[in-house]
Amino acid sequence: MTPILTKEQLKSWNLKRFWIFFLLVSFTVTCSFILLLSTMKFDMNDIKHNWYYILGNTLFLTFIFWLSDGIRRKITIDKPVEQITDSLDKITKGDFTITIPEIKSVTGYNEFNPIIRQLNQMTKELSSVETLKTDFISNVSHEIKTPLAVIQNYSTMLQSSELSDEQRIEYAKSITQASKRLTELITNILKLNKLENQQIYPEKKNYHLSEQLCECLLAFEDLWEQKEIQIETNLDDDIIIHADEELLSLVWNNLFSNAMKFTENGGTVSLTLRRDKDSAVVEIADTGCGISPEACQHIFEKFYQGDTSHSVQGNGLGLALVKRVIDITGGSIFVSSIPKKGTTFTVRLKCADSA
Repeated sequence: MTPILTKEQLKSWNLKRFWIFFLLVSFTVTCSFILLLSTMKFDMNDIKHNWYYILGNTLFLTFIFWLSDGIRRKITIDKPVEQITDSLDKITKGDFTITIPEIKSVTGYNEFNPIIRQLNQMTKELSSVETLKTDFISNVSHEIKTPLAVIQNYSTMLQSSELSDEQRIEYAKSITQASKRLTELITNILKLNKLENQQIYPEKKNYHLSEQLCECLLAFEDLWEQKEIQIETNLDDDIIIHADEELLSLVWNNLFSNAMKFTENGGTVSLTLRRDKDSAVVEIADTGCGISPEACQHIFEKFYQGDTSHSVQGNGLGLALVKRVIDITGGSIFVSSIPKKGTTFTVRLKCADSA
């Protein structure tokens, strides 16, 4: 980083400060003599013959004040400024591990310490953002690479003239599934990006929550019939909420999709809607593989997949999207799970008559 003052500028500034002190001391000495001469009688000849003593004392006092001020500035100003600028130089080069130590002072307070604390906080936040960006790029690259590899491999095998019709259909289905997964990933990334950058503005209105839940659940009818999953519902029809219906449909579709994916054939998925004081409580439970307590703590983070054996079924963005929508809506979401027994997601939303 370019120094604040060059050596030539620093030398010129030091000389200027010296002459400033000289003028101040000379003015003070002159005023003192005028006051002293006005009250006492002195021989003017003695004063004229000893003017060089007066000038020498003035220069000596000027030097003492100038040196003292220089030492003070070096300790209290120049050193902290140099320390801060060196740290900022490293930060601008991408080193976010820098922590500037606070300056110790005899009085216990230094004017630079509030600035240093703010810079340390800024560096800490920049470090977090950089880590998130790096992880995000790494995870996105991995998630995109996997379905692309599937599409490429099966497309290559489809070019073989020795394949049977059954094999061609099977390979084509694999390509279709990989394409859907890739489309879902990109769609979720775009939606999540818009939500986090506040580019989506909720359009709230009053509507019956039970009707929306039934519509979203019926969209998975083919899947639950294919896996012979038993559906249990217990819905209160009188609950009306004031929210963005389209945004909340993302929540229910993601939660139902997870419940269907991770529930084994012949399992059960249950949906409950009830009122608890001024809140609507939605519970979506399944009898699937469950989630460990450690995974439950991170389940709403981007790209987090607690069970790698089931990672092929998702991209780790669905629940992050769910959490963001619930936060925007002003509600809350909780997860409880027992490994190998099932998982329950509980969503609480304000009712329209209490919003």
